[in-house]
Amino acid sequence: MYHHHLLLTLIALLTTLTAEAEGQTQAANAPRNGVPRVVVNILIDQLRSDYLEAFAPLYGQDGFKRLLEKGCVFSAAEYPLANPDRASAAATISTGTTAADHGIVGMYWMNRETLRPMYCVEDRTVRGRVTTDQYSPKWLNVSTVSDELKVATDGEARVYSIAPNADEAILAAGHAADYVVWIDDQTGFWASTSYYGNMPYGNMPAWADYRNSRHSLEQRLKDLVWRPSSNEVGAYSYFLARTPEKPFQHEFNGNRRYISYKTSGLVNEEVAATACMAIETSELGDDAVTDYLAITYVRLDRAIASIISSIEKKTGTEGALVTVTSTGYTEEGSADLSKFRIPTGTFDMTRATSLLGMYLVAVYGQGNYIESTYGTEIYLNHKVLEDKQINISECQSRTQDFLLQLSGVKDVFTSQRLLQGAWTPGISRMRGGFNPQRSGDVSIQVLPGWRIKTTDPNAPVKISRESYVAFPIIFYGTGVEAEKNPVEASVDRIAPTLSKAMRIRAPNACTKAPLR
Repeated sequence: MYHHHLLLTLIALLTTLTAEAEGQTQAANAPRNGVPRVVVNILIDQLRSDYLEAFAPLYGQDGFKRLLEKGCVFSAAEYPLANPDRASAAATISTGTTAADHGIVGMYWMNRETLRPMYCVEDRTVRGRVTTDQYSPKWLNVSTVSDELKVATDGEARVYSIAPNADEAILAAGHAADYVVWIDDQTGFWASTSYYGNMPYGNMPAWADYRNSRHSLEQRLKDLVWRPSSNEVGAYSYFLARTPEKPFQHEFNGNRRYISYKTSGLVNEEVAATACMAIETSELGDDAVTDYLAITYVRLDRAIASIISSIEKKTGTEGALVTVTSTGYTEEGSADLSKFRIPTGTFDMTRATSLLGMYLVAVYGQGNYIESTYGTEIYLNHKVLEDKQINISECQSRTQDFLLQLSGVKDVFTSQRLLQGAWTPGISRMRGGFNPQRSGDVSIQVLPGWRIKTTDPNAPVKISRESYVAFPIIFYGTGVEAEKNPVEASVDRIAPTLSKAMRIRAPNACTKAPLR
């Protein structure tokens, strides 16, 4: 059995409380005064508790099994924002707050100035290193755990971030990192950005250069085939659907070969190898200042075990605190529900926007009242409304009333309603994913089971789902006793928990208390 939708974000904070001479005993590497030498935060894209448990027979003893058997497991984890994706989840974990504060409403949002979707880390004021892409944490509005670590150590802490994709690496690291690297989509090389100032312009850390020059993906992908790691894995069946008759294998070729590789399980080996080289050959953990290493990679039990093993060799077996959680969502195929007589339909944003435009013209007279759309969000034309002296809140209210009459619409949220409406659990999560500067004026919630066709002809058709996705938060290591904890735990409490463990301030927009 293989999983092609899992991604890990592993954040390691390496702490050396006193400088030790080579050859000292493992006891000397134990935590001092209850402070762990290493904190590892693992974010797994689309991790589900049932899958984590179902595939347990395939795990080794030093990865997931060790975490589940010896860790404190909060089984009822949740996100404080609606519709999280990889980017907004990573930002929420690292900052300890929601998009209302940190500003990362999703991997993409509509730029009101250019009227085009923009990537959450794009920044035309910086230059790429070993890439033509221009990325930075410019749009991350608040500090992260690693930023606060830099502040607490007056800049002496070393912060590294390693990930397959730029958004993962940058949002895990924050603003003050030393080295942030990811795999470039076009070349397969480890790449970075000039934003992070501790890398001399044009240079990369030695361990990333080594991987690029001696173990480049360009050469390795020519003969690389992705297969199950063993016959047992290939034959393992958990789902009710029939096991494929042909053995699974996938080759990487064509213009999108590096993108394809980054979504495969094999990328774990590349990130794990690069991370271990960074740990072993860099100055991480070599002095009395806490250092920070953020590593993001797609699933693999053995990769988790290898990273933890590599860190423990440097810090001792009692010097690590590990957390594991999920991005809190799943992407599923768009099956045809109608043949099973399950209520369904297609909500077409192009049609809905056209009808809304005609309605607003009928109400307010000629004018282009809709500036743009993105996903199921509508951006009203504020300039036209101001020129016609139309109250924006009134226009939003009329828009909401009209859209609620369309087939397939469950609810409509205006910015006015989100900012000033009465509190409910649903409204709270919608508010958590809303940012006035980046979100639309109106957001449409489509009925569960309905297909969503956006105005982008190249975007895949998605099915609206509101099913509860059970996922855990796991703590393992220093000061943690094995326990199954059914108490609800929000993921924005991970950052203050790690901050407390390191005895530094929580990120500057984090208002939540640490988990006990």
